[in-house]
Amino acid sequence: MKTDNPSVQMVTVSDDEAGQRIDNFLRARLKGVPKSMIYRILRKGEVRVNKKRIKPEYKLAGGDEIRIPPVRQSTSEEAPVSAGLSKVAALADCILYEDEALLVLNKPSGTAVHGGSGLSFGVIEGLRALRPDARFLELVHRLDRDTSGVLLVAKKRSALRALHEQLRMKGMQKDYLALVRGQWSSHCKAVQAPLLKNILQSGERIVRVNSEGKPSETHFKVEERFAQATLVRASPVTGRTHQIRVHTLHAGHPIAFDDRYGDRDFDQQLAPTGLRRLFLHAQALRFEHPASGETMRIEAPLDANLRHCLRILRQAKG
Repeated sequence: MKTDNPSVQMVTVSDDEAGQRIDNFLRARLKGVPKSMIYRILRKGEVRVNKKRIKPEYKLAGGDEIRIPPVRQSTSEEAPVSAGLSKVAALADCILYEDEALLVLNKPSGTAVHGGSGLSFGVIEGLRALRPDARFLELVHRLDRDTSGVLLVAKKRSALRALHEQLRMKGMQKDYLALVRGQWSSHCKAVQAPLLKNILQSGERIVRVNSEGKPSETHFKVEERFAQATLVRASPVTGRTHQIRVHTLHAGHPIAFDDRYGDRDFDQQLAPTGLRRLFLHAQALRFEHPASGETMRIEAPLDANLRHCLRILRQAKG
């Protein structure tokens, strides 16, 4: 069965949409259409800007007139996304803050930030289904699939640019809570260890401390101590893949229930707490609002599983 978009679309590029590549613009506009089809219609000249053929890397300018041809999309391509839409209503309950420029979500553990790599549904697909009239929704940063907490989404290209600039200038403060093995030393206030990313044949990403890696730094503060574990606040200065998870391991204190960098024996010790997920939570985010300039600090509460785990550990302390 096929679904047809029966007519040519003529779209005028707004100033807020200017500066992005035409292929990225089409991928956001033609939700669910395979990338291969988007590049095919570009290559064949079926997409025109100001009545001219353009290349995929063409950067749009305000006022450009785009001709988008009819596209055919099989329902088999739509099915994986549709299967995930049952999560959309739950995602609506996770919104912590929203205005015209941005949206902040308390991302659940186990949900990827976007589909792909064998995952049919992610946060960004869910939000686009939740806000079908939104012209622009893009992730400002990312969280690992099993990490929960504050996730920032831009609703305007100008907001995305401003927030990305804050990330580049290290003007955004991110604070995570992690439950790690053993007693974290109060003297260990920072870990500076270069990180190198490796892609295995399976496609899985593994990050290791390696002198040839990228400079990486995370600040740490002890929040609470338990018999066999420490709750630490981790504040990454750089934003490398799996940075906190690998830096805690490098310090000798892997995070509870980390399926890539963790300690199975430590996880077993925590079994009485009922913990069944990675104990890494993006607890707070501080940034400058891209429109008002106001300093904002948004906190995300821990989910029920993490709260229960801490409650059991505190009871054990007496």
